[in-house]
Formats: sequence, structure tokens, C-alpha cells
Amino acid sequence: MAAAIEVAGVSKSFQIPHEQRVYFKEYFIHPFRRTTYERNDALKDITFTVDAGEFFGVFGPNGSGKSTLLRILAGIYVPDQGRVRVNGLLSPFIELGVGFDLELNARDNIRINSTLAGLSKRQLDEKFDQILEFSELERFVDQRLKNYSSGMLVRLAYSIAIQIPFDILLLDEVLAVGDESFQQKCFATFDRFKEEGKTVVLVTHALDLLSRFCDRVLLIENGVVRATGAPEDAIEVYREEALVG
Repeated sequence: MAAAIEVAGVSKSFQIPHEQRVYFKEYFIHPFRRTTYERNDALKDITFTVDAGEFFGVFGPNGSGKSTLLRILAGIYVPDQGRVRVNGLLSPFIELGVGFDLELNARDNIRINSTLAGLSKRQLDEKFDQILEFSELERFVDQRLKNYSSGMLVRLAYSIAIQIPFDILLLDEVLAVGDESFQQKCFATFDRFKEEGKTVVLVTHALDLLSRFCDRVLLIENGVVRATGAPEDAIEVYREEALVG
């Protein structure tokens, strides 16, 4: 089976400042004070593949590098080392509300985000009502997003993401915010994606979702791959290490 995503020897680090100057006047009071930096190795020599049509899970403790990895797959971050190859049309749903203009209403945000994603005016006109219907935000379509709750934002963002044509969908904790009824609607789309042969990469802390939907999973801890394989096997490794820790 052809690979939808190939990741080979990827590493990524960030510089963390140890001194943060909160007020502008501090630059005048202490103009020569130096800020020191600490290197944080977010990812270390990550290698794996995701087959076309596979539902692939990524999980691990907080701060393990999961979201950094997804941003690299989406092209938001560039790895310091290694190679990433994505074979197919990508629809990233990386973070809640990224790309939204909170000063605009939902109607304008749908049009802007869909257009930037490549939909023509005709396609957008055809899908606009479907986006609103799925999100259940028809009553709030003319309300500015800055007045939306976090649950409303995630519903809108996910509803846009699944209406844009894609081969590969990246999801980062999509169900961490939102009510149970909307989660069940998302589960139904997961089943549909599997039937349609879409490739999905899902980052989640919910082990039950990994077992329910994923063909394979990747366990990442401290920026290092600890296990890759069937969900039950990787979850067992995770639980054993948690008990030891």
C-alpha cells in the first residue's frame, strides 16, 4: 500500500528564554541585561509512515511533542533535520480557531477560510449551508467570533475542515472541547472517512478513541517514539511506563 505520509529522521528544537521582560520600560532601566536561552528538543529522530486510507493515532503525555509533529506535517514548522513527504491533498485542523478573524462574524470567516482553502465561489455557495447545518450555528452566523464559546469555535472550524476536499486530514484534540452530541456527529464522520478511504491522523489523549477508530498508533514521549503498532499494544506500553513512573 502506498504511503500517504513519510517521516524520516525528523528532529525539531526550540530556544526557551529564561528572562522575560514584561514592560517596555525595563529595556530602558536594564538596557544591557542579557536574556539566556535553553534548548528544548521537542522531537528527536522521529521516523514512521502512514499508509493511504489509514486512520493513524498519535498520543502521549502533555509536552511530548505531539502538536509539534502535527505542525510539521502541516508545513507550519520546518524540521531542523530529517524529511517529511505528504502524498495527497491536506486539510489540517491543527488548533482551535487558527485562521479565524475573531472580529468578523461566522459568515465572513466561513467564506474567507473556504476560499483560502481553494474552494471556488460556486463550491462555497453549495457547501455554505452544509457547514452551518453541521456546526448547528445557524442562529449565530452573524455574530462575531470573539463572542463565541470555545465549543462553538471548534464546531465551526471542524465543520469547515470536513467540507473542504482532502485526501489527508490532520486533527489535534478535535473532541477535547464540545458537547457530547457534537462528538457523536464527529464519530459518524470518522466512520465515513474510513469508508471513503481517507487518511486521518488524530492526536488525542482519549485512549478509547484510539482503540475504536485507529488502525495503528504512535506513542511519543519526550520527543521520542516509544511504540508504533496496533492500538492495544501501544496503549499497554503507555500504561506500563505510567505505572513505572
